[in-house]
Amino acid sequence: MHPITGLHHVSVIAGDPQRTLDFYVLGLGMRLVKRTVNQDAPDTYHFFFADGAGTPGTELTFFPWPNMPRGRDGHGLTHEVALAVPPGSLDWWAGRLASLGVAPGAREVRFGETALPFADPSGLRVTLVETADPRPFVPWDASPVPADRQIRGLHAVRLDARDLAATARFLDAALGHTRVATEGDVRRYAVGGAARSGALVDVRETPGAARGMWGVGSIHHVAFAVADDAAEREAQALVRAAGGHPTEVIDRFWFRSVYFREPGGALFEIATDIPGFAVDEDPAHLGERLILPPFLEPHRAQIERALPPVVTPHPEPAAAHA
Repeated sequence: MHPITGLHHVSVIAGDPQRTLDFYVLGLGMRLVKRTVNQDAPDTYHFFFADGAGTPGTELTFFPWPNMPRGRDGHGLTHEVALAVPPGSLDWWAGRLASLGVAPGAREVRFGETALPFADPSGLRVTLVETADPRPFVPWDASPVPADRQIRGLHAVRLDARDLAATARFLDAALGHTRVATEGDVRRYAVGGAARSGALVDVRETPGAARGMWGVGSIHHVAFAVADDAAEREAQALVRAAGGHPTEVIDRFWFRSVYFREPGGALFEIATDIPGFAVDEDPAHLGERLILPPFLEPHRAQIERALPPVVTPHPEPAAAHA
């Protein structure tokens, strides 16, 4: 069995930090489970949004760089994230988005599933996909979105590749993903060949496209999940054997990480499910204050002065109106 179990998190370059907080917590009803900084650029926030417990596979994270230009589409980037929602909920979500001033695109059917695409305030391509696939998920009781309509987590990611064959070989050999379906010019790959929510990578070949560029609204990297440190080392070895160039294991304190690029240039990560976000915060109060990794704690005063002030959103729970 391959050590990778599916998607762990997706990290995005955002614009305004307060607008990002408000949209994902007050609008989409996701829980802010960690408010920290980019460990490589600590004058920048790193926000983690997830389900009620911060379950791996439900995490969408953001680096707000408001002064960065908009990203440019093209090959070598992951360009869309799909989020799982319960069957029959897209009518409700269409109304919800409209109430937030977001005009969704036309409803689609993708690989037999109903999907609703839209762009978030930073321009990130997001698609809500109805799925009944069982998956780990903990409702957030304080969410403004009712529990039976809450976002269940990451469903799939889409990337563009100049050389589909090279990317496909790498997905198979390094990450244990095999092709499970083709729809138009998009090919779907899944961990272990099992097409289930949270374990899907969609690839479109774009040989004539220009190289994409990171910017506001771009997906910075996609992280794949492994259970523990032994699985991390096994996955790292598989990436290396497939011709990749993984970093050494980096302790991110809520998980351990290895980074590398697939042959087309998209940045990937392998992240452990352990120890999780409650290692340094009370689970009942995740995300309520700025948490710094131990090596940055001595510089807290300097870091806090450099960060723009933000207000942690406190939504009115949907359950209060039930």
